[in-house]
Amino acid sequence: MADSIITSEAPTSSSQLDPPSRTICRVCQKQFSQYTCPRCNTRYCSLPCYKAHSLRCTESFMRDNVMGEMQQLEPGDETKQKMLDILKRFHSEEEADSMDDDGLAESALSEETIEKVMSGLEINFDDLSSEEKKHFQRAVASGELSKLIEPWEPWWLKPAAKTISLSREGTQRVQPIAKQEPDSSPRIHEVPPGPETALAPVNKLSSTEPSPLLAVHLVDILYSYCFTLRLYNGDWESDPTGSVTVVLTVSSVLGQGGQPETVSEALSYCLEQTCSPGFRHTGGLRFGLGLLDDVVSLLSLGGDGLVCGLCDLHRMIKGGMREVKLDKARNAKRTEIKRRLTAGERKVYFLMCWVHEQPAEVWSSLAGLVTAEKNAAVDYVAGDGKGGGRGRNKAETKGKVIIEEV
Repeated sequence: MADSIITSEAPTSSSQLDPPSRTICRVCQKQFSQYTCPRCNTRYCSLPCYKAHSLRCTESFMRDNVMGEMQQLEPGDETKQKMLDILKRFHSEEEADSMDDDGLAESALSEETIEKVMSGLEINFDDLSSEEKKHFQRAVASGELSKLIEPWEPWWLKPAAKTISLSREGTQRVQPIAKQEPDSSPRIHEVPPGPETALAPVNKLSSTEPSPLLAVHLVDILYSYCFTLRLYNGDWESDPTGSVTVVLTVSSVLGQGGQPETVSEALSYCLEQTCSPGFRHTGGLRFGLGLLDDVVSLLSLGGDGLVCGLCDLHRMIKGGMREVKLDKARNAKRTEIKRRLTAGERKVYFLMCWVHEQPAEVWSSLAGLVTAEKNAAVDYVAGDGKGGGRGRNKAETKGKVIIEEV
């Protein structure tokens, strides 16, 4: 057939030698390019030309590849185990350096506990194993953990406490408020503020004459207040329910409805509670005798200082009552605590009103009685429990206590 259609031509020798798709290397200009830079699309023929064409391209390309590989890597079980071993070994070495040679360093944190810490989860005491709990309790008893807490200075020992002055109605006098920035934290009072409203006259609260034992009951309550603030490092607001529970436990008057008739009887009960197993970690009898100095310091402030202290205790009890009220559980224990708190709140308020009406010389006399009781207790301890041993050798009487710690 004459009229045939030609769809293609046979390749010539020139097209085979120089195909149109091949270009010269843009770097050396000598060889045909076989590759393309993935970042700038520059054509090159070999690895030396690739490295030479652009330092910025080669470094960024390698960096991106390395970062991509690292992001895809996940630590395997072996890597995790090595990290846990390192943490446990570090923990054991650190504890061995800080603890005594009584086996405290033998108890290390479990892998589960360490993993929780590493993941940022909160750890409660109940989350610890039995060995970890023992280790923690020994650390508390040895005083190691107390080194991490900033010492608290009781407000009744501060110079500002000696200048407390309330109005004739027992309320806090008007004081200028320091100007604060909008985002600043609330001002912390050096001394607990007094009542915001006028105190009621005692004869309006009771139709009978106040008990002559109120001064003795005041010593009992002041001791429990000082004990609680010392125990909570001054921050009872962090746990109002726990704080007021301590007050009810230490105070015979507030917790048991007790009616001690002498200062000696009131302090004996308080010291017994201080030396009980539940509070032995606080320091035992030595801590209790130190609290007697706190009671004397409070009494030495006079009526206005005592009113501020009782007002602070009153706020503590009210805070505990609010938390108990929020607890919706209906049980006998909650009902009993609520009853005791209500009775305690009334007693503290009545005592606060009574203190406000007493003459100043009452407190110096009461402080003298507490001081005499402390001196008698110290003399009893120094005398091996037989009294009259103030001059005995301390080495012979060390460790003797007036109340045996059980």
